[in-house]
Amino acid sequence: MEYDERLALFRQTRLNPFDRGEEEDGPQEGKTPPQHESRPELFPGTRNHSSDRTMDLGLAEDHFSRPVDSFVASDIEQLKLAIEECKKLILELPEHSERQKDTVVKLIHLRLKLQELKDPEEDEPNLRVLLEHRFSKEKSKSVKQTCDKCSTIIWGLIQTWYTCTGCYYRCHSKCMNLITKPCVRSKVSHQSEYELSICPEIGLDRQDYRCSECRTPISLSVPSEARQCDYTGQYYCSTCHWNDTAIVPARVIHNWEFEPRKVCRSSLRYLALMMSRPVLRLKEINPLLFNFVEELVEIRKLRQDILLMKPYFITCKEAMEARLLLQLQDRQHFVENDDMYSLQDLIDISSGRLSCSLTEIHTTFAKHIKLDCERCQAKGFVCELCKEGDILFPFDSHTSVCSDCSAVFHRDCYYDNSTTCPRCARMTERKQDPESDVQG
Repeated sequence: MEYDERLALFRQTRLNPFDRGEEEDGPQEGKTPPQHESRPELFPGTRNHSSDRTMDLGLAEDHFSRPVDSFVASDIEQLKLAIEECKKLILELPEHSERQKDTVVKLIHLRLKLQELKDPEEDEPNLRVLLEHRFSKEKSKSVKQTCDKCSTIIWGLIQTWYTCTGCYYRCHSKCMNLITKPCVRSKVSHQSEYELSICPEIGLDRQDYRCSECRTPISLSVPSEARQCDYTGQYYCSTCHWNDTAIVPARVIHNWEFEPRKVCRSSLRYLALMMSRPVLRLKEINPLLFNFVEELVEIRKLRQDILLMKPYFITCKEAMEARLLLQLQDRQHFVENDDMYSLQDLIDISSGRLSCSLTEIHTTFAKHIKLDCERCQAKGFVCELCKEGDILFPFDSHTSVCSDCSAVFHRDCYYDNSTTCPRCARMTERKQDPESDVQG
């Protein structure tokens, strides 16, 4: 840390979270220490400013270390006195002098030592379970995190903090017992469905002018600003709604709109956890969407072709060894059905990423069946209507498949022919005259 940064840190000491504990735990106003107690000289030579001797704050000898198997309250009191003396001394020393620089460094060390005594890390368990959250103690020293409970910065260097492994809820150790929000992961596991109405507002009066989550009084004025969540349509306080933005599923499905909207913290986590879950059946929710979005029609055709290719792969030894179907492991539902979509699928369709990747996978699958594997080639069809042309496969773009027997024909032959499917006719004939089948 550079000197200017250290000095700036000291000058902001009234806003520094380290000082909160000093103000809260310090002696109350109006009370003076007993007169018979003499305060030890913590900084020898500091009363004579002409002396150039470097101050000794007791860090080298570790005077303020916590004794083993015991806790001495006087250590904290001595640290507080040392910090106050150090702060006064910094103001008295010349600007940018070496002694002032050393004193700023020692002030920071003293504060870290005080925080360590107040909030010992050894006393905190590594795992805590609360309201279906599974909190794991973090070891990161980053200061860029914010506590989801008190909305203040988590000073990872000196404060113990936890993250829920399910919904990634972060909070200080001291805020753990104040949490009232259950883990969003449990809601995803039990509910797994979206609100499909666009911003279903019920009105602030229906909420009794209170936050929908923590029930804090809110209004339309600035001190207790009511913030609306575009996903739930309800109003929240500034602690539960940080003006985060997210893509709202209802707007995507009904309007094909992907502009992020402001949502509350719980909705933000829920949408993030639901992002890759295939819970949207578009042909039931909004079938007209396929008439206006050409990319959806293209993706649906590719998915239908992949489902027709799947039987070839699960009966092909080479395909199983090559693990071709694992190319879709991030979208497993693509090899199970052709009508379920996740919100991430729709986002990738809109951006064009899904079309490119799925077309590439489709080409790889088709190449294996039609060119690389003799076993898969042998499972092709010959058009029984014209008895001409190459071997046909059900996923070819110029073919049609009989819905009853799954026989494959040229599309033009199938629709131009007024007779029934030849294969279906043979199967019907065999059922009606089993003796001819035996004799043959």
